[in-house]
Amino acid sequence: MPSRLDELLNRLREIQDAVQDEIEERRSAFRYRVERGRVVFDADMRRRHRELREGWISFLSRTRPLVVLTAPAIYALIVPLVLLDLFVSFYQAVCFPVYRIEKVRRADFIAIDRHHLAYLNGLQKLNCVYCGYANGLIAYVREVAARTEAHWCPIKHARRIEAPHGQYGGFAEFGDGQAFGDTVSRLRRGQKDHGAG
Repeated sequence: MPSRLDELLNRLREIQDAVQDEIEERRSAFRYRVERGRVVFDADMRRRHRELREGWISFLSRTRPLVVLTAPAIYALIVPLVLLDLFVSFYQAVCFPVYRIEKVRRADFIAIDRHHLAYLNGLQKLNCVYCGYANGLIAYVREVAARTEAHWCPIKHARRIEAPHGQYGGFAEFGDGQAFGDTVSRLRRGQKDHGAG
């Protein structure tokens, strides 16, 4: 018999699926399709988008000077982000096969596609590429870390944490030493079932 927690986790997954379905439904209103990884709008929509584009000089002229001055701080983060990407990808490539953990597909998390929008000027497109990479990378790294935690230390924390990762609900309760070994075995069997080595 499923526990209350199992029921809630199932409802959460159903709600997440419903949100994704609703997003897909709304996408159809903007008349585009994806062909070989490239977004293609119909001609009328492309024309409308070009009409909405604001030139970068006009865009910058409306920007507060302090916002412009903080840009180097934002863009300097590209160095540690790229290093994080390289190190986490290396870690996963070397360790996950040994641990028999299913690898995380980086492409499932990092989406860089907003530069296809004709209503964005070049500076806005650059910002969107950066944000798509940074946020996607953090989500990718989080999933790699979540699978690692599920393999080595699947125990819930004593205190409430905000926005736990998707693996967290299946972890053993804090203080439940009896369930810990069973939880480790169950999660590792699940990881092996996904064909990771």
